Amino acid sequence: MKLEIKNLSKHYGDKVALDNLNLTLECGIYGILGENGAGKSTLMNLITDNIKRDGGAILLQGKDILKYGDSFRNLVGYMCQQQGEFPDFSAYSFLMYMAELKGLGKKEAREQSMQLLEKLNLYDVADKRVNGFSGGMKQRVMLAQALLGNPRILLLDEPTAGLDPRERIRIRNLISELSKNKIILLATHVVSDVACIADKILLMREGELVTQGTAIELIDSIQNKVWERQCKKEELAMLQTKYPAGNVEQRREGLVFRVVGDKLEAPFVQVHDNIDLEDVYLYYLGNKAE
Repeated sequence: MKLEIKNLSKHYGDKVALDNLNLTLECGIYGILGENGAGKSTLMNLITDNIKRDGGAILLQGKDILKYGDSFRNLVGYMCQQQGEFPDFSAYSFLMYMAELKGLGKKEAREQSMQLLEKLNLYDVADKRVNGFSGGMKQRVMLAQALLGNPRILLLDEPTAGLDPRERIRIRNLISELSKNKIILLATHVVSDVACIADKILLMREGELVTQGTAIELIDSIQNKVWERQCKKEELAMLQTKYPAGNVEQRREGLVFRVVGDKLEAPFVQVHDNIDLEDVYLYYLGNKAE
């Protein structure tokens, strides 16, 4: 399966939400990193046809998705960023309701709903009202409904928001398991959500694709761009004012101040080991030191 995005554009008045975006997506996990307003949610809403594009095309197997109609929507599972209200729905009844909207038969809907509730650690609260759930539990319900019908294209907008560290790992592992025969877009501004599981990472800023690649390719691309210096506690205020995106680390040898940039002067020295995707994020998304 191949999903191609060609010169895709969307504007809201004078604001450019997406600017001639081009992507080719095949089975695997694509982590989309970017700050709020980068265009991540707009891209997903265009793929689901929740909003209308201003230009460009979205092609499945070479054919525009708009020509498929409902048959394309049946291939897509979507978890939106905002949680809605669930009036009087229990977790189980909500999934059954969504399964009906997706056209699943009752037997299949029951089986899938119960399987997903168990897999997402919601089985014990299946008959509880969703409106009484924590934010993290609601996130898991929303992920479960996206998985109904075994979609081939899965769009996940901030899927781990509100989850504790153990649940974040559980959800990431589940997403990784699902990726063998699906195209999965996982949009987030949390680097750790995609660092371990994404086959490819896309960095977006203000509606544009800044760069893309595997984690290793992106880390290799900023060799000689990461700098550190030891510092005293009383120097931190000055350093953080000069380098707002700098990161402070407490190590055995004392405090270390870490920044990304093309060239820094002594006492900063280049880092050649332990470069990670957080450094990549800061370098490409407009927070590098000048």
